[in-house]
Amino acid sequence: MKSLLLAALLAVVTLVTAAQTDKPDVASPADQGQPANPGSSDDASTAAKPSLLKPLKPQTQEEPYAPIRLRQRLRWFITNTIGPPHLVAGLFTAGFGTAVDRPEEYGPHWGGFADRYGMRMTGIVTGNAMEASIGALWGEDPRYFRVPDRGFKERLRNVARLTFLARQEDGSFGLAYARYIAVSGNNFLSNTWRPHSEANTEDALFRIGEGFAGRMGANAFEEFWPDIKSHVFHKSRSGDD
Repeated sequence: MKSLLLAALLAVVTLVTAAQTDKPDVASPADQGQPANPGSSDDASTAAKPSLLKPLKPQTQEEPYAPIRLRQRLRWFITNTIGPPHLVAGLFTAGFGTAVDRPEEYGPHWGGFADRYGMRMTGIVTGNAMEASIGALWGEDPRYFRVPDRGFKERLRNVARLTFLARQEDGSFGLAYARYIAVSGNNFLSNTWRPHSEANTEDALFRIGEGFAGRMGANAFEEFWPDIKSHVFHKSRSGDD
């Protein structure tokens, strides 16, 4: 367990250190094709950097592709680890495990719930850190890219497709090798510190399947939630008029 956590911590430290010298996430006026304001002291070197706790802007495949920067990788790691949707998902996962008492070593009580929640969080931290840092070696982009202007079936196909593919540095899509390494490596390595009843190859393979299923669910959320949110808030505003 210590070696696994150390590897994840090292990956995070590497991202943090590199992100400190990375370019701001926000493009300068010149980058956006707008004239610079001569009376302003802000420029590309001093542009304000968004909070690391702020989720990245949803990406679409119709937009010109800009490779993900190191600071954006760090933001992706943080918001996909401790962002509200992921923390809430952990409550349901840990609750279900407690209800069926799996693994049985933790017990069907609040202490067992906390252990299961912590176990899941440790796995997410490690897996996300591995994917973000390893992918940086060859420019694999962990972000999801929406297709909001396509039909429902095509959007579902995109959700499934980008569970196993990732955008490369040149903008093309290829196999998500860093994700494969992160999901499989994390779950097999965790056998060294998981409860005995699930520290085996069969359970590790099952968890790998769960990992990709969870990624597909996260993709579906990113694909459709902006539309749902826009529709709900639009109706709410219309009702107030």
